[in-house]
Amino acid sequence: MTRTAKDFDLGSAHVFLTGSTGFVGQAVLERLITAHQKTTVSLLVRPKGSASGDDRLRTLLRKPVFRTWRESVGDEEVERVASERLRVVEGDLGSVSDLRSDIDIVIHGASTVSFDPPIDQAFDTNVGGALGLYGALAASGSDPHVVHVSTAYVGGIRKGVVPEASLEHEVDWRAEYDAARDARTRVQMASRQPETLRKFISDAQARHGKEGPQAVSRAAEEARTQWVYDTLVDYGRTRAESLGWTDVYTLTKAFAERAAEELWAARGHRLSVVRPSIIESALRHPYPGWIDGFKVADPLILAYGRGMLPEFPGLPDSVLDVIPVDYVVNAILAAAATPTPVGETRYFHVSSGASNPLPFHRMFQNVNEFFTANPMPKEGEGHIQVPTWKFPGGRKVEKAIRTRERLNDQRDRLIERLPSTARTRKWIATVQQRRNDLESLRSFSNLYRAYVQTEIIFDDRRTKALHDSLPAALKGDRGFDVADIDWEDYFQRVHFPSITAMTHAFTKRRQANDRSAAKALPERSDILAVFDFEGTVIDSNIVEQYLWVRSAGYRKAAWPGEALSLLTTLPRYLRAERRDRGEFIRLFLRRYRGMPSVRLQKVVSRGYRELMLRRIMPAAVERIRAHRAAGHRTVLVSGSIGILIEPIAGLFDEVVAGTMHERDGILTGYLAKPPLVDEARAAWLRQYAETHGIDLSSSYGYGDSHSDLGWLELLGNPHAINPDTSLSREAQRRRWNIEDWKRGAHDLANGVSIPGGENSLDEASEGARE
Repeated sequence: MTRTAKDFDLGSAHVFLTGSTGFVGQAVLERLITAHQKTTVSLLVRPKGSASGDDRLRTLLRKPVFRTWRESVGDEEVERVASERLRVVEGDLGSVSDLRSDIDIVIHGASTVSFDPPIDQAFDTNVGGALGLYGALAASGSDPHVVHVSTAYVGGIRKGVVPEASLEHEVDWRAEYDAARDARTRVQMASRQPETLRKFISDAQARHGKEGPQAVSRAAEEARTQWVYDTLVDYGRTRAESLGWTDVYTLTKAFAERAAEELWAARGHRLSVVRPSIIESALRHPYPGWIDGFKVADPLILAYGRGMLPEFPGLPDSVLDVIPVDYVVNAILAAAATPTPVGETRYFHVSSGASNPLPFHRMFQNVNEFFTANPMPKEGEGHIQVPTWKFPGGRKVEKAIRTRERLNDQRDRLIERLPSTARTRKWIATVQQRRNDLESLRSFSNLYRAYVQTEIIFDDRRTKALHDSLPAALKGDRGFDVADIDWEDYFQRVHFPSITAMTHAFTKRRQANDRSAAKALPERSDILAVFDFEGTVIDSNIVEQYLWVRSAGYRKAAWPGEALSLLTTLPRYLRAERRDRGEFIRLFLRRYRGMPSVRLQKVVSRGYRELMLRRIMPAAVERIRAHRAAGHRTVLVSGSIGILIEPIAGLFDEVVAGTMHERDGILTGYLAKPPLVDEARAAWLRQYAETHGIDLSSSYGYGDSHSDLGWLELLGNPHAINPDTSLSREAQRRRWNIEDWKRGAHDLANGVSIPGGENSLDEASEGARE
């Protein structure tokens, strides 16, 4: 290798780079390619799915960070660099393949990007990754200068100035690593204990019982899995706090530093540790505002802009230590160009708090001014007015959050008891939005509290000295003097416009997707349109249909006894309906016991038919006809008995419903087969699609009840029609189409015949199949 440290030129060094697909890693690679053009760079890249490491490298080079370079040199030079200067080492830090023995510099930047991951994941990535790297380097026989990229917050919870030096702690990081890796086994075992499983099953039954037993078991298992995840996150958070760190991210980064010191520097190798603070968008290079996704502070900034944070538990005089990514990259490469003496480790705080402090109240003022001048659009119309924070303190903010959560839960329970209407669906959306906002506020409060209430100042004298040693000609392009940053200019002109532009781009994509959902029906013969019956096609239910039958077939003298019987058993029916739709249907249809089937047929063909036609939803008729005109196969599916659907059977290509068992022409009150509801309907739908060559991903479904969820989710175009509260909540969460279909005048009720409407159900269905 040939290089001249005084010019901060890496010469022909062979650089091994980890974390190259990450935010900082991308920027480091871009600088190596453009500013150190004689270097060879080996990149540790993990294959992803069917994409090899080389495929991922080619994709990486098309990212915005390389745009200026690509445009200046052209495609041919980009390909030459990729082929001649860049080498892919496939794998990850836990399984680094054999490394070459001629590595001169290692820049280790790979780590978890979450502050609050499960404890085992955090340790595996940050600590296990360091073990894997230094073990592989030792096995390779190379003796590179390692630049270990850490974080300024590794010092833990403390006050005052933090020196650029090795951390002072006596924690046995190896024992903590072993315990963290074992945590998942312990938590998994606890999640499978009978008392824990019973709680998951009970909650799942209450929320998903109407969808069917498989839905209950899936929900219970999802709850168990989430419990494992949440518990492991809590393990990490709590263990970090008990040892004096803010979170498991900073804890494991501290342990990774200790691993680097013991496994590399203490064994006679060269080590530099670079500790950046909160890294945000580029000030200058590769262009102002470059950023790869939202970073640490950005979710908090955008949540404020959306009006989601009426107050926040920050200390107004706390220093928010922010640093542009290009300053971090310049410092990393400057450190790489000036190796430490053997046996000596250098530490660099790439931070702003000591030389150019940004108090939290000043940051808030910047955010407030920006979103006041550039308000975010409000859904519907208008713009969001951002709040003014008064910094009341953490305890008052926590109390306010708890009060709002309690009030919102009370509203939710009240809405659950109300009939589902367009108004209650708006209330559901409002309650859910408030819940999301409160969860975000609590999450932000927990996650950022340590960073916006900190009283730490990171000493940066060594980093300033490294910058001052740069040649004067390089300082403008490769320098990292934070004293030169004008925070107001950086935030108002560079950073805030950059992150809000990404938000607006996302909003436009989502709006485009929403608009595309309303496009005309495609003309295809392999598409199915499945309609539920009660509450979707007809504004009625099986109780009302029974009353229609009885009113047309009973003497008036028998009505008081029948009404009293129905009222007496109503609570039983309601309980069954809440538990299981199939149970309710079976229970209620027992009321037909003893009725001659001939009489029921006559009743349906006379007065009952007219009553039903008056209750059909005009919008349903229009939609059915539109699907048939487009060549789609229309199917009406009901858990009730088919004879009650005969008056409208001709509207559809096929009707699928139950039949009542009879003995000697008398109905027994039992169904001939189980009712086709919830998961049974979903199973039927899968089999139907396979038999008839139907494309379910392009098909349509229309249902009104929570019990319809299981089959609606199989279809690419589900529609919730006049949905009950539970289905409405789920449809809003999944961004399904929700429509209000009302009863009204239409041609069916005005004497226009339905094709096949006078036929029996079997005849109508048979005719449709032909």
